[in-house]
Amino acid sequence: MESYLNALNDPQREAVTHQEGPLLIVAGPGSGKTRVLTYRVAHLIQQGVDPFSILSLTFTNKAAGEMRSRIAQICGDEARNLYMGTFHSVFARILRVEGQRIGYPSNFTIYDTADSRSVIKGLVKQYGMDEKKYKPNQVFSRISQAKNSLLTYDIYQKDPEIQSEDLSSGRPKTGFLFEQYVKKCHQSGAMDFDDLLVNFYKILNAFPDALYRYQHRFQHLLIDEFQDTNVAQYAIVKKLAAVHHNITVVGDDAQSIYSFRGATIDNILNFERDFPELQTIKLEQNYRSTKAIVKAANAIIKENRNQIPKEIWTSNAEGNPIEIFRAASDNEEGKIIADRIVELSLQQQIQKDKFAILYRTNAQSRSFEESLRRRNVPYRIYGGLSFYQRKEVKDLLAYLRLLVNPNDEEALRRVINYPKRGIGLTSIERINLKANALDTTMWDVVARADEFEGLGRSRSSIQAFGILIQSFQTMLDKKNAYDIAFHIAKTTKILAELNADKSIEGISRYENILELLNGIKEFVEEDTVRDGEDFSNDRSLGAYLQNIALLTGDENEKSDEPAVNLMTIHSAKGLEFPVVFVVGLEEGLFPNQMSIYDREDLEEERRLFYVAVTRAEKLLSLSFANTRYRFGNLQFCDPSRFINEVPREVLAVRNQGSPPPSSQPNPSKSTYKVPQKTTIRRKAPVQHSDPSFVPDDTSTLQQGQRVLHQRFGEGEVLSIEAHGRDRAARVHFARVGEKKLILKFAKLKILA
Repeated sequence: MESYLNALNDPQREAVTHQEGPLLIVAGPGSGKTRVLTYRVAHLIQQGVDPFSILSLTFTNKAAGEMRSRIAQICGDEARNLYMGTFHSVFARILRVEGQRIGYPSNFTIYDTADSRSVIKGLVKQYGMDEKKYKPNQVFSRISQAKNSLLTYDIYQKDPEIQSEDLSSGRPKTGFLFEQYVKKCHQSGAMDFDDLLVNFYKILNAFPDALYRYQHRFQHLLIDEFQDTNVAQYAIVKKLAAVHHNITVVGDDAQSIYSFRGATIDNILNFERDFPELQTIKLEQNYRSTKAIVKAANAIIKENRNQIPKEIWTSNAEGNPIEIFRAASDNEEGKIIADRIVELSLQQQIQKDKFAILYRTNAQSRSFEESLRRRNVPYRIYGGLSFYQRKEVKDLLAYLRLLVNPNDEEALRRVINYPKRGIGLTSIERINLKANALDTTMWDVVARADEFEGLGRSRSSIQAFGILIQSFQTMLDKKNAYDIAFHIAKTTKILAELNADKSIEGISRYENILELLNGIKEFVEEDTVRDGEDFSNDRSLGAYLQNIALLTGDENEKSDEPAVNLMTIHSAKGLEFPVVFVVGLEEGLFPNQMSIYDREDLEEERRLFYVAVTRAEKLLSLSFANTRYRFGNLQFCDPSRFINEVPREVLAVRNQGSPPPSSQPNPSKSTYKVPQKTTIRRKAPVQHSDPSFVPDDTSTLQQGQRVLHQRFGEGEVLSIEAHGRDRAARVHFARVGEKKLILKFAKLKILA
């Protein structure tokens, strides 16, 4: 037997040596799936299969490169002849040859996302559409979703459900833009990344000779991370494998977490439907984590209905129990985790880069970044920017800096045309030239724009901007930092503009601005000593900016030091760390508020938690906060239902955190003890949609009325109050206590 097979366990060896026919390798976390896939390709070559007839598809170029390198160690130069790479890179290579069939030159351009958005922006302008409604990233996201589902623009425009969605979003002409975008790209001899899938499928579907060629060329197909494939990707590989049925797919349905990118778990769950002779091999031995962590992971994922049953096991040590930390607030959560990292690194000599803090949304990084900085602990944001380096955060902070110091030229340049107000780069340079000529500041020119000639057609806009900033400055001595910041974010329409963008990136930017405002609110309301200076009596904007400057002053230093890893759980997939902190485990945050009323969405959130837990090798900690600020209001939080799904015999309370504020008693929180299924879950069980439930119009809802909520049950309205432009109701529910609900989202039935 070949030496490379000796290093495999029985299921791994069975998968590697599988002869012919469809094969599903269900690979649990830490089970060595990359090794199995690599060795399977090498074994095919060793058994005489022509490497030119093997197509191996991955999701990253890095994975493809590593696999090819390992295969070369076994098979030598034959590895060069493999068709191996990402879906997009392999199909682009084929389309260089076949693209002329559908009118593309062999040297077609591949548009990246920025190119595509630029094309859409030009089309919006060309057809006189509202640029505020038809934002390029939103339109492109919609087009991309359609393409990944193999929907052409004509099908898109004829589908009543799609048209209804576009109409309700205020963008009824999206289908028209879709059509014009496709035609424009074709005219330019360009394909975007989605076209690399769509056009290859189109060729296979429309040209039988091409389909025949590639079906017989690729006699063995191997697909990694199969649970992450979308409709278009699977449609292609299914066509290619239709003749020989030699298709091997490797994946884990329990780690399917990318539905927002178009991935569908149905591809792996229903694979046997398309290939009835399928053989399934499960890789269930985990080489990564301790027994305690593996036991927790198994218990968590068993709560999902839609899955391929499996039982992960490990021969590793039992390991430490999983830690539970409860904090009074998200800021305290950050402090507790930072303190624990310092403690572990000193006591057990653990390098900082062995730690990872995993959170559900990017915006959550703020409190952990601040706490780590205060403890002088280096950290890195994996796959993103530090919170205070994100564009939208820097934009709002620039407004605040300009108020406190109007001579801050960098701040002025950053915000003078954000949001857009018709002051372009040429106008800004005119302001600069005028300031230099008069030996004064740019702000002086802006503030006195009506006195100067030579500022061009934008002089009125410059003058209006100066008046706006001066109006903000009148608040400096009267309002605290939060009131000023919120007023600016609202008045400049930064909040409205970001909230209107419902793309993945847009939602993240909006969450970041809300988190910045939350941080300012906490600064205003907390009496703390920060960085050696007592700001407890100074809630001014100047004091806040000084605090932020002290925190972020050395942001780019110590970049070569081992650093704590901060990242979203989505970014952590495929990685592993000796010590992992999964933070923000609260209902409405994790699981996400939008997911708790739909089983499929909730199960994906649980899979995301499963992925987070299984990143840990030695130590795993879970944490949640009793309170968080949202929209400037202090909100009480319930621990995530996911905590209850972890067996209590592998849990240990390490820190109970501070008690909830006594001014707003919450007895259910203060009685929290050792995690038990009867003490952590305080929300009502999830009640899935009742088809007969029809919410009422709550525009006239009044104090004292009784209402019914699908999840919280019956309750009484305690008060009605304004919440920005919306109405909010404080409702006491018999089962879950008091809740504050935004009425336009609440879906209430009025009982009396």
